[in-house]
Amino acid sequence: EGGPRLALRLSPEKGRAMAAADAGVAWGMEGLLFNAKDGYNEGIVRGLKSGLLSTQDYANLTQCETLDDVKLHLCSTDYVSVIQNEPSPLHPSTIVARCTQKVVEDFEMVRCQASEPLATFLDFLTYGHMIDNVVLIVTGSLHERDMQELLDKCHPLGMFDSIATLAVASNMRELYRLVLVDTPLAPYFSECVSSEDLDEMNVEIMRNVLYKAYLADFLRFCESLGGATAHLMRQILHFEADRRAINITINSLDTELSRDDRRRLFSDFGALKPSGHLDLVACDDFDQVRAVMDNTPGVLSVIASRLSISSDQLLEKHFYQEEQKMCAAAFLEQFNYAIFYAILKMREQEIRNVTWIAECVAQDCRNRVTDGLVSVGLENL
Repeated sequence: EGGPRLALRLSPEKGRAMAAADAGVAWGMEGLLFNAKDGYNEGIVRGLKSGLLSTQDYANLTQCETLDDVKLHLCSTDYVSVIQNEPSPLHPSTIVARCTQKVVEDFEMVRCQASEPLATFLDFLTYGHMIDNVVLIVTGSLHERDMQELLDKCHPLGMFDSIATLAVASNMRELYRLVLVDTPLAPYFSECVSSEDLDEMNVEIMRNVLYKAYLADFLRFCESLGGATAHLMRQILHFEADRRAINITINSLDTELSRDDRRRLFSDFGALKPSGHLDLVACDDFDQVRAVMDNTPGVLSVIASRLSISSDQLLEKHFYQEEQKMCAAAFLEQFNYAIFYAILKMREQEIRNVTWIAECVAQDCRNRVTDGLVSVGLENL
């Protein structure tokens, strides 16, 4: 009770200072409320992070001579529950599927215990996989691949009830009307619904238009949350938008995609917007793309400095490395949802590392086993 009466006796300057202090207290209260609602899930996620493969684990895995050796070592990690009963002979795809199963189980465990707005945030993390699954099914159907084989290749986090019926659509309008109208992807189809027949070029354009709308929607949602979540996710999503713009440019070189169509696929945010986008539209080869990156302040110029002239082979690896640095940095902050994004990306990168190791062992290319590995965790910082 003394607080308000005391405030009345303060000068205007001191009153404004107290208001600023009250704002700091409010932010602290926000932290207390965060723990009340989401502290348990945050604890789970930070525990999952401690279970990531260590540097010593990777050192041991790179020394494996057979896939049974890989399995034996993974049985000493958090993957033991899903891989210990796999019979020999093993195949790399089996190891990857079991590791993915573990990641999905852990994600679903956190998701089923989440309340709003964390539940919606976690749903957003699955939409990218949904888009990839839609493109995989449609492209496979164009090549008359077996539907069950395609479904087996879909990522579990991107599954939805009507996914098996995607093959009935002959154009994007039918794809939306018959299948996707009742899925979370429906709002993102407004820009790509047309009567054009589905072919490989149109499907890839559809993928990128959907991703553009998805990233913009995800960014708006994160900005509405405010605080550390908005700050960290803004950096991550801006970087993702820039990465997609560069990849779209490189993949569209020497194709029929017009420059106007290329520009239409770029997101409306990121370090490249707007001048970098105009420069990317005019690029005709990889050297020009590298020059655009070099002229962009921040992470992209750092990546460009590591690339050899006329070599885009390692570009994706450098992108993954920078992504992992951002994910590791998210764990240095408290009271934010970015760690839920970060742990999923870290574990997906871990699976890519295990995939690379397993394939090198299976194909007897152990001399290249370290070439495709990307470090995961705080050792990035």
